[in-house]
Amino acid sequence: MSKAERTKQFIIEKTAPLFNTKGYSGTSMSDITEATGLTKGSIYGNFENKDEVALAAFKYNIKKLQDAFGSEIEKQKTFKNKLLVYPRLYSHYYDLRVTKGGCPILNTASEADDTHPVLRKSVERVILFWKEKIMYFIEQGILEGEFKAKSIDVERTALTIIALIEGAVMIAKVTGNVKDLSTVMLSVTQIIEELE
Repeated sequence: MSKAERTKQFIIEKTAPLFNTKGYSGTSMSDITEATGLTKGSIYGNFENKDEVALAAFKYNIKKLQDAFGSEIEKQKTFKNKLLVYPRLYSHYYDLRVTKGGCPILNTASEADDTHPVLRKSVERVILFWKEKIMYFIEQGILEGEFKAKSIDVERTALTIIALIEGAVMIAKVTGNVKDLSTVMLSVTQIIEELE
């Protein structure tokens, strides 16, 4: 890594928790300079604008999230167990401390849907990728005989799993009751169990 690349990475790592906690609108340039200890000129020497920093921070947070879940998914031998990683880890999401401030998908989606089209598009890509991954696990589970093929609407099941997870994260965050997260994850687990 060159010095410029290291500086850029440093800025991303320092601002990722900031954007995920305070949001795009709530994060000022002075917050960014305070978190990094760098001048505004140094920030703008590495990023064109605040949008570019926010986008890089979102991608960084998503990679951390995907890496945490991906390493657990890789350990599983069956497609059912790969799917079950989601409710198992999300049941204890706030204990995992993957990203400061909670789920970057929910945090960024709720803020960027009407106000920041570039960030919204990034969140959309993440959700669609997640949907495709869940659909792939279900389809492969059907091919392997783990799941019964005729009665499964693969896309609807994938979207339902994602909606339940993100909805549960939102409820737990707003109410401050993490038990709500575990309660809804039981429903996600049941949906996966009933694929058999």
